Amino acid sequence: MMKKIELNPPSTLSAAVLALLFLLIGCTTSGEPASAGDLEWFNLRPEVEKAYGYSHAVRIGDDIKIAGAVSMDDAGNPSAPGDLLQQMKNCYADLAKVLKHYGCTFEDVVVENVFTTDMATFIKNAGYRSEIYTKRFPTGSWLEVKGLALPGLLIEIELEVHKTR
Repeated sequence: MMKKIELNPPSTLSAAVLALLFLLIGCTTSGEPASAGDLEWFNLRPEVEKAYGYSHAVRIGDDIKIAGAVSMDDAGNPSAPGDLLQQMKNCYADLAKVLKHYGCTFEDVVVENVFTTDMATFIKNAGYRSEIYTKRFPTGSWLEVKGLALPGLLIEIELEVHKTR
């Protein structure tokens, strides 16, 4: 037979203690970092990113979210049109710069999501990733999409990183 348990609503003191604990560990009830000091944004190509309205990466504590990298020059023009492998290499080169800014390497990557307009060609060239991830592969998804941000782009790679400071 199950025993009925009666729960009493928390007292004002309990609620105050709980709120104090949230403040001490740096959390808010909304799940947002306690202050802007917990966030660090990085722009690889500031003018391009400003024009398109995004930041390339943001560090949130020990986690870093890196926006999808595409094959583009410093002026924001697509590079290596029609060459998915070269575009992939260009993406990883840009991602390496972002990782380096935060003192990380590809070994710190925990999620990699790849978006491509040509999955068959990507799969043929996916072995190149072994040159990037030499110890282990991160989790992630490979998704074929109808199009990317600019005409001529064939691949976009976004990352999530965890690195204890």
